[in-house]
Amino acid sequence: MARNPQSGGRLRPVDLARGHGLSTQAIRNYEEAGILPAAGRTPHGYRTYTPLHASALRAFLALVPGHGHRTATSIMRAVNGGAVDEAFRLVDESHAQLLDDRRTLRAVESALRDLEAASAPEPGPAAASGPGGTFIGPLAGRLGIRPATLRAWERAGLVRPRRDPRTGYRVYDEADVRDARLARQLRRGGYPLERIAPLITRVRAAGGLEPLEAALRDWQGRLSARARAMLAGAAELEEYLREREREHGGDAACSERECGRTSHADRREKLSRRQ
Repeated sequence: MARNPQSGGRLRPVDLARGHGLSTQAIRNYEEAGILPAAGRTPHGYRTYTPLHASALRAFLALVPGHGHRTATSIMRAVNGGAVDEAFRLVDESHAQLLDDRRTLRAVESALRDLEAASAPEPGPAAASGPGGTFIGPLAGRLGIRPATLRAWERAGLVRPRRDPRTGYRVYDEADVRDARLARQLRRGGYPLERIAPLITRVRAAGGLEPLEAALRDWQGRLSARARAMLAGAAELEEYLREREREHGGDAACSERECGRTSHADRREKLSRRQ
């Protein structure tokens, strides 16, 4: 990172911005948001930063890919506000969410294997099924959902039951049951209806489940990328905490106001000496 050779350990906003492809306004915005500690000021009122600010910026930018911008911001604000345990809690929550996503992925993969292994419709009471299919009540019961949910999925295009010509009741054939089971698992995984519908349309058009297999591989890849990004973010956050400890006498949890007190006092002392 470039430095102003005439400022010693001081860095200008442009020095911080240049190494990360950011604008100087972004640096000022990060400071105002609490992502960076408060900047010092020159006698003329210009912002000055230090290597500690550079470390904070690296930590934030490393946290974003794994935790998201909002959580990364909250983590940095907690650290800079002296609430290190709160920052750790936020990190733990992200890891818990990642673990939950992995469990959901495994559940969807298990459902896919079950669907691929199925060679015939599930048996059911004769009175509950129509010719070549099943009615809405028994299907909803097997899936553990309400009939109203199946009707909503029909309106969204996820299932396409035919109507019994004698009774007018919905009849779900084997493909409908498959689509309903896929929709249920993907909804559990947090997929919105508008993302599920195109996927099921592709499954129908392809006559099989290959598109879903590709989607699951992509999902797995994204989870692995998040996990690795969290490791990178943790390394930079640890380095920032160590920098704070070195700069503030072993106390990484000092608040921004407390941590800045010494630097402000030093500046006042220097100014008094000049006068």
